[in-house]
Amino acid sequence: MSWITTISVWLIPSLILTILLVATWKRVPSYESFVDGAKEGVNMSFSIVPYLVGMLVSIKVFRESGAMGFFIDLFKPLFSFFYIPAEILPLAMIRPLSGTGALGMTSDLIGTYGPDSFIGRLASTMQGSTDTTFYVLTVYFGAVGIKKMGDALKVGLSADVIGIVASIIIVSLVFL
Repeated sequence: MSWITTISVWLIPSLILTILLVATWKRVPSYESFVDGAKEGVNMSFSIVPYLVGMLVSIKVFRESGAMGFFIDLFKPLFSFFYIPAEILPLAMIRPLSGTGALGMTSDLIGTYGPDSFIGRLASTMQGSTDTTFYVLTVYFGAVGIKKMGDALKVGLSADVIGIVASIIIVSLVFL
């Protein structure tokens, strides 16, 4: 086990040193490039904050109004038959629509149930196993001018369903 620790301690510094050496060798102004990248990262994070705050507020309103509880209670008998926590249903529904909304929902589930709970682990796995299908189709297909996206929509949503089902099965097998 000590060799894994040694590798993990030296991996990041070695990677940074390699990048700096290659940049120096290719005469790339590495510090200026780093500063430019950091500026872009800060600007991007500030541009994302309003969307994230809006999504977190709307999720909190959805939860506090009782609408989410009603929705969960409605499907709880079906989900409990398959030993699936119904609290995960809103995340499964919002993930194909909005990455920010799904991140907010995942954060809320982890905040409520804890990161080491079954629901927290399932939410995290589901977040990583699915994609924002409608966002991808809208932004990327729109950027290159693709108009007919019916088949891509079917494949994307099928992949999301498979990711959700696989998340449930794998997390259940590993953590139950």
